[in-house]
Amino acid sequence: MLKVFALLTLLASSAVHAQTTLQKDLPLNYLAQVHADAEQRPLVIFLHGYGSNEADLIGMKFQLPAQYNYLSVQAPMALGEGRFQWFRKKGEGAYNGETDDLRVAGQKLRAFISAAAQKYHAQPDKVYLIGFSQGAMMTYEVGLRQPTAVGGIAALSGRVLPVLKRELKAEAAHPPLSVFIGHGTADDRVPYADGTAANTLLHTLGYQPQFHAYPGVGHSISAAELRDLNGWLQQLNP
Repeated sequence: MLKVFALLTLLASSAVHAQTTLQKDLPLNYLAQVHADAEQRPLVIFLHGYGSNEADLIGMKFQLPAQYNYLSVQAPMALGEGRFQWFRKKGEGAYNGETDDLRVAGQKLRAFISAAAQKYHAQPDKVYLIGFSQGAMMTYEVGLRQPTAVGGIAALSGRVLPVLKRELKAEAAHPPLSVFIGHGTADDRVPYADGTAANTLLHTLGYQPQFHAYPGVGHSISAAELRDLNGWLQQLNP
């Protein structure tokens, strides 16, 4: 979906160590564009969509805060050459996910987040997931099931899957979890209504998500959304 970002902007300044080869030392394979120092910096982890790969979103980092470290993860289930998915679709019609796939992918992703935070010197509350489409669904799967694992999630063109929604309960107090929801009103793959439904659900659960609608935008990430994402991340670490 966004490989143009990766192909055109996979060059970094001298202050950033850009790894253009796949890294395999953590529970999931990934690309890294990180600062060479060992300072404690906020860490963003990109989660690509169905049928894409780890190179798809990494170029977005050039539109986001320069002081952060950035990783882009390869989903664990191969579809074909250079194509991966986080889980298989279950049934027809509305986008659901196979429960076993979600459980395994969630476990692997949580293990990856923990190991990556340790390797790149980030506290859990300074780790942020940014997912697109199926990757956005995984941000909900991880962030809402275990809010202490990360400091924030950004769900772009995603939805809260039914199996997760059924298991979420409103509580008197939630751990602080920042949430960004972005959705194009013309999305024909994951309907805009899924984004508004997620926003409503999170308010019901006691969260205070930032919701952004992008008029006329389909199943993609617009320049306006990148600007809003940048603003969200800057607010989290002024």
